[in-house]
Amino acid sequence: MSSTLSPSSLLASLSDELANAVERAGAAVVTVDARRRHPASGIVWSSDGLIITANHVVERDEEIEVGLPDGRRVAATLAGRDPGSDLALLRIEASGLAPMARASAEPRTGHLALAIGRPGPSGPMASLGIVSAVGGPMRFRGGHAIERYIRADVAMLPGFSGGPLIDAAGGLIGLNSSTLGHAGQLTLPADIIDASVATLLQHGRVRRGYLGIGAQAVRLPDALVQSAANGQEQGLLVVSVEPGRPAEQAGLLLGDVLLAVDGEPVAQVEQLQERLTGERVGKAVPVRLLRGGEPREISVTVGERQRQAE
Repeated sequence: MSSTLSPSSLLASLSDELANAVERAGAAVVTVDARRRHPASGIVWSSDGLIITANHVVERDEEIEVGLPDGRRVAATLAGRDPGSDLALLRIEASGLAPMARASAEPRTGHLALAIGRPGPSGPMASLGIVSAVGGPMRFRGGHAIERYIRADVAMLPGFSGGPLIDAAGGLIGLNSSTLGHAGQLTLPADIIDASVATLLQHGRVRRGYLGIGAQAVRLPDALVQSAANGQEQGLLVVSVEPGRPAEQAGLLLGDVLLAVDGEPVAQVEQLQERLTGERVGKAVPVRLLRGGEPREISVTVGERQRQAE
């Protein structure tokens, strides 16, 4: 007798496995009631009461409620938010919480994935698709960026923002947002969320630095390229300086060409944004530049970019 399963048996087995994955992961998916219209979803992040959700669904700072999988409704406080990555961190006082298990393997394009939401008391909802892209970094208006993202062709049903994207075994891949990204609907990977949660717990926000300049990449003179030990061929031409901002206060001028920030080369605008990390906010860092063709170095105190809507 052949032990080969028929196509219908294979399909039934896969269907059962996906349903089991949703059931396991759904035990850590909550309802987040923090906006005027219908509630959204969230993910139990730690057993001591941390909940993550999408920032854009948390429209108020107070009177936030979380609906747990067992039917309990509990008050939540806002521990911090990061509009740049559409992430909000809530805290609740409740027992019996268990964070979702992480995916055991990195997602790859073509992998099956499920989006889960719990926008109401009727239980978890799910939609199935595939991972269509794994990429990054991605830059947004205002200088915000995420270093890595996942895009899946799952249906983002009403209230799914803030819920998880999971793999076929029920492991957490990341948090779904219907508004993150130029075209909307991206997933923020779990390891990126870990770093943001640590910062939010410490500061209540994710800090991002800025100098207050407009810049564009330009090719450096051949003589300078040949003399540069690192082979740097481009720098950043300063095309605008905002009044009263860190760059002007430090004496940066129109026409200066930035070469390095804190000893790290900057050949693209994206590299400059990468150098201005939250750890450098408020600190004086050396900026190497060309002025009138002559190299010089000045010290600039990095400012903090004010959060703004994406």
